[in-house]
Amino acid sequence: MELNGIKLAVIGLGYVGLPLAVEFGKGRPVIGFDINQVRIDALNNGHDATLEVDDEELASAERLSFSNDPSALNDCNVYIVTVPTPIDEHKRPDLTPLIKASETIGKTLKKGDIVIYESTVYPGATEEDCVPVLETVSGLTFNQDFFAGYSPERINPGDKEHRVTTITKVTSGSTPEIAELIDQLYGSVITAGTHKASSIRVAEAAKVIENTQRDLNIALINELSMIFSRMGIDTEEVLQAAGTKWNFLPFRPGLVGGHCIGVDPYYLTHKAQAIGYHPEIILSGRRINDGMGSHVASELVKAMLNRCIQVNGARVLVLGLTFKENCPDLRNTRVVDVIKELQEYNIQVDVHDPWINPKESEHEYRISPVEQPEQGTYDAIILAVGHNQFKAMGADNIRTLGKPEHVLYDLKYIFPKEDVDLRL
Repeated sequence: MELNGIKLAVIGLGYVGLPLAVEFGKGRPVIGFDINQVRIDALNNGHDATLEVDDEELASAERLSFSNDPSALNDCNVYIVTVPTPIDEHKRPDLTPLIKASETIGKTLKKGDIVIYESTVYPGATEEDCVPVLETVSGLTFNQDFFAGYSPERINPGDKEHRVTTITKVTSGSTPEIAELIDQLYGSVITAGTHKASSIRVAEAAKVIENTQRDLNIALINELSMIFSRMGIDTEEVLQAAGTKWNFLPFRPGLVGGHCIGVDPYYLTHKAQAIGYHPEIILSGRRINDGMGSHVASELVKAMLNRCIQVNGARVLVLGLTFKENCPDLRNTRVVDVIKELQEYNIQVDVHDPWINPKESEHEYRISPVEQPEQGTYDAIILAVGHNQFKAMGADNIRTLGKPEHVLYDLKYIFPKEDVDLRL
């Protein structure tokens, strides 16, 4: 197969798939496929609800078309899979979207075709879990009739500086020749360049440790913040002092959610346990980060009691529900942990977030956000997400939402220490 002869399909048009499809669609014919009819309709109308791609950029991909009809894939010969890979309620990898996408591709797979996976998985998943599905459904033989590759996604939702084209892309293929072709394909749109891994398993492992490393670093800072809290020391002041050393890493404590950092480590630990190794450090970090919601709620309740504020029946406003600032992404947000913990104290919790779709928050978490919080209403206010709108309000304006005696808890170090009552 020649580079110019590639007829491309991107399977899954979320935060990862759409920006990639748009870049390829500026220069070659691309089918953007997604099973969500509402999503397809919105994209055909020129709008991306995730806000990763603005309307003007979407329109610039003149050779990109969208469909939820599998027959639209029949003329394609290279398929890039960018579906979600979540964890289930028991924190085990859920490959259902990946398997179903593989089944869909298998029905249209032809001799000479290439299937590239970008979804985060554990090492071995592409060849051990996905390829057998392709073989079974298509009746073709791997590395004889069709080929595979893996190129891990590195999308950072809401980040307008680090875009798909400006982040180095790791690539790999099931044979040396296919690896080179896949590397050339991505190299045609990735201005930051590519890194061709020696095997699919190496590329898979590289992806899963990127976020595991970050997860562990944040877990360390979260644990330190709990220690310093008991000692009456302000964590941010400690980190600023330590940060004067040239090689000190600038991590901050916080809630660890999202589709990557709070999920990827469980893919690695699942595989490690499957081969007989118990990963102590990784799971320890996960326990710390998964427990931060409880810690935040406990700290707030203590602060309220110290102010002689009645906890039972109190009203608390949580500002921000998304997993990170300035994006509408609610996937695996750990703000919900804080909300649930506060509700255990019989506290009424209101949530305000100008970035989210209320229907989505109701569907995913049964949370109906308030459009405009009332002034003088709340016994405590939690700044949970650092949206620009909250920064622009300023601490004084945010405090007008509280009762004369209230607690302002800043989880994101948005405001100076002297402007708030509590920091993580």
